Amino acid sequence: MKKKTLKAAFTATIPIFIGFLFIGLAYGVYMNAKGFNYIYCTLMSIIVCAGALQFVGVELLVSAFNPVYAFIMSVMINARHIFYSISMLDKYKDTGLKKPIMIFALCDETFSINISAKISDDMDEKLYYFYVTCLVFFYWVFSSFVGGVLGGFVNINVTGIDFILTALFFVTFINQLIESKQYVPSLIGLISSFICLIVFGRDNFIIPSMIIILIILTVFRNKFDKGEVGDVENDI
Repeated sequence: MKKKTLKAAFTATIPIFIGFLFIGLAYGVYMNAKGFNYIYCTLMSIIVCAGALQFVGVELLVSAFNPVYAFIMSVMINARHIFYSISMLDKYKDTGLKKPIMIFALCDETFSINISAKISDDMDEKLYYFYVTCLVFFYWVFSSFVGGVLGGFVNINVTGIDFILTALFFVTFINQLIESKQYVPSLIGLISSFICLIVFGRDNFIIPSMIIILIILTVFRNKFDKGEVGDVENDI
């Protein structure tokens, strides 16, 4: 059972590994351009383990020390993990000592795979989630290491290179939208963000939109879990 579960998790995460290789290369080149070698790239990925924040973190490291600003930026960039955590509450129950690792390494890609996983009866469901989490975490650390090493041998203009992470987020979101039978939560997120963007402006819309989304999804959580809202098959 363990081997089949591991094989299934590995198969599901191969596309993530390929994507991370490109992002890790971009991240390594970016960090080297700012004066940090592969050791810092690797340590950042192990300790921080948040792709978008790590790109922003490079600028925080080379700018004036401002812990309050760094904290606010971290909250704004990673606030979406609140929703990931809420969605994974039931799936991560009764996982024992694996839970802290699964919580720490939860990211966009891990969430996308685990939330929509179709696990057969001959596999260990909880172990599958754990394997996916560990594999994705390893991919990111390994890719950052490779990118950091290769980044020491290249010298290119890194302007806009951090957009590669935005592209991966977009692809992950589209894949999750296709795999999921419920479109309403995604629409709630998009509409709430768009309204807050108009009301609060580009620099201040993230936190208000996250609060609104959190309230709506919390209030209607039971209906989403039961598939009563936005279930395509039930609506047809």
